[in-house]
Formats: sequence, C-alpha cells, structure tokens
Amino acid sequence: LEMPENQSAVRSPQSAGATAQRGKALLEIIYLATAEVSSAITTALATTVVSFLPVFAMQSAEGKLFKPLAFTKTFALGSAFFLGIVVLPAIAHLVLSLNFDKKRVRIVWNVALIAAGILFAVVYKTWLPVWLVVIGLNNLLENRWPERWKNYPNYINIAVVVLVATFFLAEEWVPLGHNNSLFVNYLFVLLLLGIILGALMSIVHFYEPVLKWCLENKGKFMLIPLFTILFGLVIWLGWNKSFGFAAKGFDKVGWNLRTTGFWGAMLHKFPGMGKEFMPSLNEGSFLLMPTSMPHSGVEENQRVVAQLDMLLANIPEVELAVGKAGRAETALDAAPISMYENLINYKPEFLINKNGKRETFKTDKKGRFILVSGDTLTNEEALLRGVKLAGLIPDPGGQYFRNWRPQIKSPNDIWDEIVRVTKLPGVTSAPRLQPIETRLIMLQTGMRAPIGIKVYGPDLKTIEDFGLKLESILKEVPSVKAEAVFADRIVGTPYLQLNIDREAAARYGLNVEDLQMFIETAIGGINVTTTVEGRERFPVRVRYPRELRDNPESIKKMLVPIPIAIGMGAQVPLGELVKIEYVRGPQMIKSENTFLTGYVLLDKKEGYAEVDVVEQAQRFIQQKIDDGELVVPAGISYKFSGSYENQLRAMKRLSIVIPISLITIFLLLFFQFKTVVASSIHFSGVFVAFAGGFIMLWLYGQDWFLNFSVAEVSMRELFQLHTINLSVAVWVGFIALFGIATDDGVIMGTYIHQVFEQRKPTTVAGVRAAVLEAGKKRVRPAMMTAAVAIIALLPVLTSTGKGADIMVPMAIPTFGGMTIQLMTMFVVPVLQAYWREGMVRKAEIGKLGN
Repeated sequence: LEMPENQSAVRSPQSAGATAQRGKALLEIIYLATAEVSSAITTALATTVVSFLPVFAMQSAEGKLFKPLAFTKTFALGSAFFLGIVVLPAIAHLVLSLNFDKKRVRIVWNVALIAAGILFAVVYKTWLPVWLVVIGLNNLLENRWPERWKNYPNYINIAVVVLVATFFLAEEWVPLGHNNSLFVNYLFVLLLLGIILGALMSIVHFYEPVLKWCLENKGKFMLIPLFTILFGLVIWLGWNKSFGFAAKGFDKVGWNLRTTGFWGAMLHKFPGMGKEFMPSLNEGSFLLMPTSMPHSGVEENQRVVAQLDMLLANIPEVELAVGKAGRAETALDAAPISMYENLINYKPEFLINKNGKRETFKTDKKGRFILVSGDTLTNEEALLRGVKLAGLIPDPGGQYFRNWRPQIKSPNDIWDEIVRVTKLPGVTSAPRLQPIETRLIMLQTGMRAPIGIKVYGPDLKTIEDFGLKLESILKEVPSVKAEAVFADRIVGTPYLQLNIDREAAARYGLNVEDLQMFIETAIGGINVTTTVEGRERFPVRVRYPRELRDNPESIKKMLVPIPIAIGMGAQVPLGELVKIEYVRGPQMIKSENTFLTGYVLLDKKEGYAEVDVVEQAQRFIQQKIDDGELVVPAGISYKFSGSYENQLRAMKRLSIVIPISLITIFLLLFFQFKTVVASSIHFSGVFVAFAGGFIMLWLYGQDWFLNFSVAEVSMRELFQLHTINLSVAVWVGFIALFGIATDDGVIMGTYIHQVFEQRKPTTVAGVRAAVLEAGKKRVRPAMMTAAVAIIALLPVLTSTGKGADIMVPMAIPTFGGMTIQLMTMFVVPVLQAYWREGMVRKAEIGKLGN
C-alpha cells in the first residue's frame, strides 16, 4: 500500500552526501551519517510494523484475506531496515574508498553505455535502448558546457531517465485504455507525474519562506490542520453525530436548530460514512438463484430451468449458462425443487489468447479488423457475426478486440441484462450473487442472500404468515430493492396423502402395518438384495413401474393381497382401503438453535451500504410494531442476518485493537523523544492523515470531483469514482496509513532535537532559526518518500483486474492520507517552535525573577 521501505534507502545516502560536504574522513562520514538517522528510521519503521497489529488480530474470513498482507509487509520492512542501516553504509564505504583513475573509468563506462545502447537497438529492433546512447554522449560532452550551464548535463540525465521510466510505466499501466495509442497514454502519464512531482518540488522550493510565515503566524496556520481534522471527523461520523451537542444546547433555550435549512442541508451533505463488511470481488461469473412457486411440479421446474438457460445464452456477453433445479442427492444440499441455480460465466472485456493474456489483432487504416477470410469488419459488426479468436489475425501493432457491446461498460451492466431477460411469470427475481461469494454466505448464514431476516417460531404456518407480513413491509423501505424481497413459502408444496380406512381394512383382515408395508414397497420401493460386481456393490430395489404409480388413479388401482384366512389368493384395490387427498405441506423444514426457522431474503439498492440498509429496515419494522400495524405472534422472534454480522464482529474487534495499536505507536514515539509533549507533537500526524483519508473517501462520492475527460476517457471511470463505504478493506488501508503517518514527523523531529542539542538557542529568534534549518534539511527526503508512495498508488487506484475490488478501497485512504499528510512538514516544526519558544520564555522570566 505504501513505501516506508524506501525511507532508509533514501535518507541514509542523502544524509551521507550532506555530511561528506563537511570534509571529514570517509569512514567517520558514513558512521556519523548512519548514526544521525538510524534512531529515527528505527522508530519510523517500528511504528509501521506495530500499526499492522490489528490485521494480525483479525479472524474468520477477513483474517484469512489480510493476514498474508501483514506478514509480507512486516518481512519487507525488516529486510529494508537491514539493508538501509547495515548493508548500504558498507557498500557506500567500499565503493567510495576505491582508488582509480576516475577520468579514464568514466570514459570507458560511457563508451560502454553507448555501445550497449546501439547493440540492444540493433538486436531487439527497438529505439528504446537509444536512451543509453544519449546518457553516454551527454556524460562524455559534459566538460564542453559553459560554466554557467555546468549543471545542465545532470539535468539532462535525470530528464532522460524520467522520460524512459515514464514510458515503461505507461506501456505497462495503459491508464487511458487500449483504445488510445501508447503515445497518448504516455503523454497522460507524463502529465500526471509532472503535476505530482511539480507540486512536491514546489513545496521544497518555497518551503523556507512558507515555514517562516507559519512560524510568525502560528495561530492562523494551525487553523488549517484543525479545520482539516474537523472536516474529516464530520465526513466520518456525519453532521448530526458531530454537532448534535450544539442542537441539544439550543433546545434548552427553546430554539430547534434541526428545523433550519442550514442544518438540513448539512445533514444531506454529510450523512456519515456507510458501513459494509467487504466489497464484492469480481469472480468473472454470476449465480442467478430465483425461485418458483412451491406448488410447481418437477416437469414445470425443468421447463423453467431450460428456458432460463436459453434466455441467458442469448446475451452476447454470456459465455456459458448452466442451471439446475432442486438439490443433489446429499444431505448437505438442502435446496427445494423450486429453487434454481444458474451459473453464468461472462466473457472478458477484451479477447484473450490461449495463455489468458490480451492480444492485439490486425486492422486496416480505418481501425476495422481484417479477418482470416479477408473481410474487414468493425468491432461491433464482428460481434454480430460471431467472430472468434481463430477468425482474427494476431498483430503486435494492431488493436484489442472488445467482447462487449458498446453499451456494456462493466459487469454491473451485464447483470442488469440478466435481470431484464429472466423476468418470467411465476419466477421471482434474485439478489446479485457470485458463486464463491454465495457459497461463503450460505456457509456462514445458511441464506442465499447477503442480507436477510431469520424468523423463529413454534410451527411452520405461523412462521410463514409472519414472514409474508415482513416481506410486504420491507418492500416499503427506501433502501431495499423491492423486487428482490422474498419470504419463504414454507407451507405450499402439494402432498398426496393416503389416509388408511381402518374399518375397511379390518373387513378384509388387514392391519395398518400390512398396508403401510405394501404402500412403502409398491410406491417407494424396498431393497431386497445387493449385487456384487467386483469391488462394487449395488442395491436392488423392488417397486411398481412408474406408469403404475405416477398419479392418484393408478395408485387406487394397485391390488393389495388379503390374508389367506379371508380369501385364498384374493386381492382388493388400494382405493377401497385408503382415502387419497391432496394437502399443503412444507417443501423444506429448517431449524436453528432448536427452533423452526424461515427466511426473508432481501437486497440493497445501488448506493446504499449493507449496515445502513439493515439499520433502516430495523427502524422501519419497529415503527410498524409501535404503531400497531405489525403484530408479532406469541412464540415468534426474528433477527437480521447476513454479511453485516461479519462487519459487526470485525468492527467490534478492531475497535479494541486499533486503539491499542495507536497507544503502542505513541509509546514508541515517547521512547524516541523522551517527553510527552514532543511525542504528542509527532503523533499529531496520525490525526491529519486520518482526516485526509476520509476527505479522499468523501471526494470519491462527489459527482463533481474529476468530472472531466481526457482523450475521450472519463476520469471518473478511469479512477473508478463512486461511493466508498467503510469496510474492513478500507480500515486496513487506514491501518497501513497510521504506521507511516508519523514517519516524516519523526525524521523531522529527530533532526530538530539534534539541532537544538548542538545550538542550545536561548532566544525566540534562535529557536525559529534552528527549526528552520532542520526543516530545510529534511523536507527533500520527506518529499521523495511521499512521491514514491503517491505515484506507486496511482496504478492501484485505476486497476480493474482480479482483486481490484479490494485493492482500490484499501489504497484510497492511504493515498488521501499521504497527500494531506504533507501538511505535517509544517505542523511539526510549528508545534516544535511553539513548545521551544514557551520554554525559552519561561527561562527568560525565571532569569528576570532572580
């Protein structure tokens, strides 16, 4: 998520370079440079490691998903610390202590660069290695530049490296998509990096005058971070929770602040962050699970499943659709015959080759694809004709072939098409599900929907009636998708019931046991023997043929033998001994915690969070109960269930572990600076970064943010801007942010302490000069660290592959926090100056008193 590993690599050489200018022995230079930053780097990396303790404490599904990330991060940090503090100083001493003819070696090295560039260009037939030639020639000719331009060769080398690195990044990233040329993508990446690096270098360039103003106007400047923190708090908790105390205070003086237009506007603008357990991962397939009426028969369900498969297969984006009704012959599958499962695999957006990678195909000058047959077709025409991979001509310089129609922009659009075409009479709609996601939900809750209500009661009929009432009420909840609400029709399956006429049976000398045995054998069948075929065993079951037992009339005609004492060899039709009738019964019996159970399934509308939907539905149902519109029968109880239970469980644990982690980070700062005040100053970076993360999450949900296009590509679609809910993934992003939020402040504060130990200023002007010197020395490596972290997160924010649904919410708070956290480069020096100036003034007052 971020790059704290680069801190030791960035700051140790930077410090060594500065110390080398002071003319000391090489070994002493490297030792002092390493010692100067080692304690600060140790504390900074330790805070990052400690910040991941909440991830190690996670359990269940979230623990299995995020613990590998925490282990990877911890091992990476340990390796980076060892390299930066132990290996890099040793390598620096070894390289810098070599004695050789630098001019001759320099010439040989640059000639080798030129030769390598030409060789690679010829062998690989590409112009990219030419940058080696440019750097080599530039270095050979650097002494020919005028004195006033002596720094230009170095600038040229940096520019060449940046341009080439940007090209490789653009080639791999392709942010504007494959519909735009690589050159257009390159220009976009170059512009984006230029804006970021330009902004950071502007901070470095204007840092001294800006910090001077901040030190002279501490009160005015501190309003900025205070407002930032307050703004982030309002975004997180919402306007009502943040300023509800003010409304209560005005209530006491008789003024209802909640009825004002300003209060209503703020409530609408800042309702608080929505909450959910985890964003859904894109599995590349859907699972459609509608149901039919419980009284539908096997033949009808078979017909509906076949019809659903045909309808789904006709969607151009669908690659495969396979459905089933009912359950497999196993006790682990409890699906009734009226429940369907249609597995739908949809095509990837772009055509891929046998290796699973996107491939470009030959086109003419108009961008039309040239087929093997010689025809030329547009992408849309080729889709209508059903052109496959074998019909296209691979070409490295061609274009990617898109499998989706122009109006289909995302998997959500494919799901909308699925819902549209599968509207059949007598078949319910279904929530948006995916195969793996559904199996996890069903294993965790027993339901086939992410949200639902479990109704417990004494009998199935009462449970069904109450569930139907809840169904009608839930359809009125604004955040609930009405067409996806469905209560189990428990008592609705028709059963053929055979009631034995005891008097009639007695007249023929038959008892109940004899008749039950006959019915079981004739209709259900019994095992009479077992065949042995090698290592396999097969039971042999005897019963009437299907055509003699598949309807009530045939069953009535079954002949029951009567005892010999009554009539030798006589038989009587079964219809004279039993009364056959249809009755309604349960199609499936569920129980939990010894109670009979029924489900009411529901789904949320787009733009709503799971926890918010559940809370709104709970309030709505409780309001109906309070108003007397809904009466809960005796013995009936209900509770909401689904993924939101996982969110509550995870948040309950994180609410304990995250504060412990933050306290541990504070203690690490205290061990570094030995005072509570200094530790609090550097810990302030956590609050600023925390607010920055929430501000970025809020901006993602605003329609005006990045609402423009570049090269016909919407920036909102590129960066996948939409409402982000607080999930476990987002909190993991915040956890990663907490560890690095204090790093720049620690590095800056450590050097401020070192400068004060050397100078020991006794005046306010001296304090400000010392703070200014420390700030100027540490701002450049701090900006380098921020640049690495911010730039590294850009491809993550635009990623659309497997796992992007989790990575993007994780990266957003880190990106926003790192961006706003640049403010700590001014906050820490200002607070340090305020503290130190107070100590100096107290000392002056003490002297005057004496």
